[in-house]
Amino acid sequence: MLVQGARALGCPLTQPQADALSWLAGELSRWSSRINLTAILDPNEVADKHILDSLAVLRALPPGACSVLDAGSGAGFPGLPMAVAREDLGMTLVDSVAKKVGFLKHAIAQLGLAPRVRAIHLTLRGNPASEGLATFDVAVSRALSDSARWAALARPYLREGGALVVMAGTSAPATALPGWTGPTTDRFQLPLSGDGRTLLTYRKTHA
Repeated sequence: MLVQGARALGCPLTQPQADALSWLAGELSRWSSRINLTAILDPNEVADKHILDSLAVLRALPPGACSVLDAGSGAGFPGLPMAVAREDLGMTLVDSVAKKVGFLKHAIAQLGLAPRVRAIHLTLRGNPASEGLATFDVAVSRALSDSARWAALARPYLREGGALVVMAGTSAPATALPGWTGPTTDRFQLPLSGDGRTLLTYRKTHA
């Protein structure tokens, strides 16, 4: 199911990658019986609305991008599936909830993703230097779908020319933002449910 769905999105998986993501789905369910990681626990919905939805973000990455910030990562989406599928990506997963970061660190260790993938317990406040963060090629967040709000928060964390990815619903407007070029708009349907999604990609310029 994951292999076929990923292929339909144009983000093919090897069988070992699909196996790793299947393990992640099972571990998500196991941990969610003890802590509140996600309300989506049906295996088909986890595959579609968590894993495949996350893999679709790979379509928005500009050529040569190698460092990604996943802000408000929660249970690791979209960051963990992206990192499994793209072994060339350095991924930093940030969340303000310590228990969720505990799950992220567990998953990173068990999937063998360290040191190129790390999880940090942090509330982003727009000052990467004081927060121990570098600047990134790409910033993505599934927790923030409002383009203007996410752009304002993410701007200090992106290098000049870096890409901001907004994960939104099917009817999200392609709104221009001061200090950014774009957006490039990618509207698609999830392979299993047919639910509509939109990826809006902006590039950082001088304000």
